[in-house]
Amino acid sequence: MALSSHTIEVDIPAQTLTLKDGKGNSLMHARISSARNGAGEEIHSEKTPRGEHYIRAKIGAGLPPNSVLISRRPTGELYSPELRAAFPNRDWILTRILWLCGREPGKNRLGNVDTMRRYVYIHGCPDEDPMGVPGSRGCIKMRNNEIIELFDRVAPGTRVLIKG
Repeated sequence: MALSSHTIEVDIPAQTLTLKDGKGNSLMHARISSARNGAGEEIHSEKTPRGEHYIRAKIGAGLPPNSVLISRRPTGELYSPELRAAFPNRDWILTRILWLCGREPGKNRLGNVDTMRRYVYIHGCPDEDPMGVPGSRGCIKMRNNEIIELFDRVAPGTRVLIKG
């Protein structure tokens, strides 16, 4: 696992994400939407896991904005309000995925609290989805232009600290 000098800090109460360099300087700041069910680590809880994580994989490099991903694979569709109306129950994962893995056994790694096996991501979402308020099914949602910027600035292995 390649380690990056950057760190991503997610603040669940403030609903923000900050990318910092190795000296702690802020490189990027964005409003996000974490889980509507709050913070928590349990499998099937649809809660955002807390603690130390890292980016396990980057998925979606080069896809156009609003590309729809299902099970980490592009469908070939581009999101639109009409597509949402046709599939109202989809969990809209768009543009890019940063797949997270926990670093803390018993807290967010292994067993019933494994972030990676829960498929928790930082990902893009429809631009009409509100930011700054919880609304996801456990993931950290961002605007499409912001997830592209973040994706392009981080590497697998980048530390992710989720505070809640």
